[in-house]
Amino acid sequence: MRKKAIYPGTFDPLTNGHLNIIQRACKLFDSVVVAVAKSTSKTPLFDMQERVALAKQALASYANVTVVDFEGLLVDLAQQQQAEIIVRGVRSIADFEYETQMAGMNRKLMPELETIFLTTHSDWADLSSTLVRDIARHQGNISTFVPANIEQAVLQKLR
Repeated sequence: MRKKAIYPGTFDPLTNGHLNIIQRACKLFDSVVVAVAKSTSKTPLFDMQERVALAKQALASYANVTVVDFEGLLVDLAQQQQAEIIVRGVRSIADFEYETQMAGMNRKLMPELETIFLTTHSDWADLSSTLVRDIARHQGNISTFVPANIEQAVLQKLR
């Protein structure tokens, strides 16, 4: 049986921490859907179409990855994509608490949907998209935190 996983997030921007989770998920599952969420609770630097395009560009070399946009419930996307697994990266206890709450609600809405937590590689434990945006806004070097195409897009957006 082929296993399909969804890795959801706002990816504003996609970071090397996200890439690490995607690379590892690609080894565990036959296909990985990177689901770029339209977040109504956040004010993103990039609109959803830009985030999807940047993710597609950064992930072009991954044969078993597709990038989609979505709005609404993650369980609806999982059903649409015929995915049975959600992948979430966990950096800290606070992430774990939030993510277990989300996993529990998703399980109530779709009992057959499993959530798999991948702990963040120690190189990226302190990394977040918010911090990348803040560093870039203050003219700091973000090249070690994001893929090259993302770095260029962030710098161009902030000019």
